Amino acid sequence: MATMTAAQRREQARVEYDAFLRSCPTNQLLDRISDKWVSLVVSALAAGPMRYSDLGRKIAGVSPKMLTQTLRSLERDGLLTRTVTPSVPVRVDYELTALGQSLAQLLTAVKDWAENHFDEVRDSRDRYDTENPDD
Repeated sequence: MATMTAAQRREQARVEYDAFLRSCPTNQLLDRISDKWVSLVVSALAAGPMRYSDLGRKIAGVSPKMLTQTLRSLERDGLLTRTVTPSVPVRVDYELTALGQSLAQLLTAVKDWAENHFDEVRDSRDRYDTENPDD
């Protein structure tokens, strides 16, 4: 096994961690965090801990199955914690970890941008559709 110089190791790492390559772990992470439900769940939890039912009410259109899958994947990735409080009925709270809070800053900014610029995007779409009726 040949030894590698520091420059060769850096180059190998650069190639191995290229987010533009499908097999790259960073590409896979970007795929996960760019999911609509992930963005909305993380943004909702940015305000503080929430119960499952509160999240379901806050996030319009999310099915129980998708909410559960999203919460599990975020917990697995270390972005949120799930706390079960034994009571009748059982209380389950979800809260962002420090890692999740750092992501929430970015995703909340994207959500805010979408809310603030949708009229401009809609106007652009209308113009485009008028000028390109065959598309």
